[in-house]
Amino acid sequence: MNSAAIVVDASAVITLLQNEAFGGLETLRIVGARISAVNLSEVLATLCSGGLAEAEADAALAALDLRVVAFDEQEARAAARLWPRARGAGLSLADRACLALGLRLGSPVVTADRVWGTLDIGAEIVLIR
Repeated sequence: MNSAAIVVDASAVITLLQNEAFGGLETLRIVGARISAVNLSEVLATLCSGGLAEAEADAALAALDLRVVAFDEQEARAAARLWPRARGAGLSLADRACLALGLRLGSPVVTADRVWGTLDIGAEIVLIR
């Protein structure tokens, strides 16, 4: 699995950038991965609320060379269609945006959110903790 074929959730990126325990996937596989614009926003908000200046957060993300995918009408509809099947897991819009992108691209989705491992929505889920 090459990094371009991976979709990353905000939790995976934050886990990596905060040097937390990361398993199940070589961390270098995250470099060049795809990320929904919604998840990028979540990562930036988390990093900045954790004390990083905007420039520092931007630099940290730039080092990962993530491929940002727009959250357009097609992605919005796909994320909405996941709601009935993911409701019980308490997934946020950002979570569903990530999963919708993985489904559309046919790519594994990397996350640190363990509840995703209980989902049966047709996406390959790679748990990193």
